[in-house]
Amino acid sequence: MAKKVKQIAIYGKGGIGKSTTTSNISAALSKLGYKVMQFGCDPKSDSTNTLRNGEYIPTVLDTLRERAAVKANDVIFEGFNGVYCVEAGGPAPGVGCAGRGIITAVQLFKQQHVFEDLDLDIVIYDVLGDVVCGGFAVPIREGIAEHVFTVSSADFMSVYASNNLFKGIHKYSTSGGALLGGIIANSINQPYAKNIIDDFATRTGTKIMQYVPRSVTVTQSELQGKTTIEAAPDSAQAGIYTELAERIAEHDKSDIPNPMDTVTLRQWASDWGNQLLELETGVIAGGAKAGI
Repeated sequence: MAKKVKQIAIYGKGGIGKSTTTSNISAALSKLGYKVMQFGCDPKSDSTNTLRNGEYIPTVLDTLRERAAVKANDVIFEGFNGVYCVEAGGPAPGVGCAGRGIITAVQLFKQQHVFEDLDLDIVIYDVLGDVVCGGFAVPIREGIAEHVFTVSSADFMSVYASNNLFKGIHKYSTSGGALLGGIIANSINQPYAKNIIDDFATRTGTKIMQYVPRSVTVTQSELQGKTTIEAAPDSAQAGIYTELAERIAEHDKSDIPNPMDTVTLRQWASDWGNQLLELETGVIAGGAKAGI
């Protein structure tokens, strides 16, 4: 009997650091001894760049457009430390659904028993989380991914995208869809940011998997076309990503989140905005009294 491949999906608003986080998780998992495939599901096809020294790879959809019959091995490329890299790709600009690449790639790999043949331990789907499109819901809706994680900062639009994701998970949870593993809190450098994301997690019935600070080490590594795990393996940031990878590898129980409705979410955000304004006003007033 073939071993069970652990399949997870990582969602997040565009620009939040989702692919950076995902690639570092994949690299860290490979260093921990796991056989990993990272499955880029963004039409920009840049999910796996830092696993391959900044190199773009042919996508599943582009390859299918060039020839009718495609073997999965034609679109699988090896990256850092043996991580298998795949980019689903998207349609030609202005034509079709952006999620079509995910649907097509998943069907192709399932038909050809790719995960079993490669003897994979973990497959990570890196999915754009701020686009309302049926294709992007495939890893959740079809139950392809067992566990879903969202990358979110304390900024409202990032939280808003995560809350929308929770609505999708909630919708498909009764029909075999994937469940929520937790939040990867990204760019958390200030205490107030941690408090906001902690409160969001509490309100929606989920948990924080890891707090990841914004770090110049990540920027330096990406400018070299590498993950932090590869470029700065002894850095504090690499340690944080490795700890997160360990938690994801060990994670085995996900839950149904309790998303806020739009009115409640807006009020929640407004309340936090007022609290931060009061805090800032108090700090300014205190500085004035001290003669700063």
